[in-house]
Amino acid sequence: MRLRVLGCSGGIGANSHTTAMLLDEDILIDAGTGVGTLSLDELSKIDHVFVTHAHLDHTAFIPFLVDTTGSLRDRPLVVHALPSTLKCLQTHIFNWHVWPDFSCIPNAACPYMRYEPIAVGETVVLGSRKITPVPAHHVIPAVGFQLDSGRSSLVFTGDTTASDALWEAINQITNLRYLIIESAFSNANQDLAIRSGHFYPAMLADELNKLQRDAEIYITHLRQGEAEVTMREILAGVTCFSPHRLMSNHIFEF
Repeated sequence: MRLRVLGCSGGIGANSHTTAMLLDEDILIDAGTGVGTLSLDELSKIDHVFVTHAHLDHTAFIPFLVDTTGSLRDRPLVVHALPSTLKCLQTHIFNWHVWPDFSCIPNAACPYMRYEPIAVGETVVLGSRKITPVPAHHVIPAVGFQLDSGRSSLVFTGDTTASDALWEAINQITNLRYLIIESAFSNANQDLAIRSGHFYPAMLADELNKLQRDAEIYITHLRQGEAEVTMREILAGVTCFSPHRLMSNHIFEF
């Protein structure tokens, strides 16, 4: 497997894009504004989008993706997400008011997009690749994903705060190589982090003590204006590992 980071920022701005990652050539893990960095040829090769949760920084470019490439494809784009996330997309985005309902365009028999519900712990197999939703704890229903090539695994937590269920799932992964985990706020904004269901450095440091696997750790979802101080606080607080800051265009091969 080859995972290319298209966006990993907590917001937008010059050279900053929200969460999206391209797995091989045909799978998106989340579809934030980072999707907009892809060429038309690259966009047209995407067959699947796995969505952690419904927030716009993770879903905003699904409408543009299907609108741009639908007529170029011979099969629907498949959006994989929790049932509640799919319902949110159907009700609030693909509702003919915010955006057309591409699950029945050009017609219901041959749509440009279709929905596929997922559940925590139930693996989706695409060729030799296994994608398994793992628990997350956010302000709305959310999951992370284990990406398993057979040789090794990468876990992307998505947006989450403290979750014993998450660590229980991660610690069962015997071939874990990489862990991408968020910290959206600095310690000074811990109250906001708690209210919005995100990690802050002191909490993340405590939670990483629950990790029982040897993995390379990368920090995502850092917000502009406090990314540097947040990383400094993480590096000062985490003693058992040496986390790295995740950056756009980072490539993981596993």
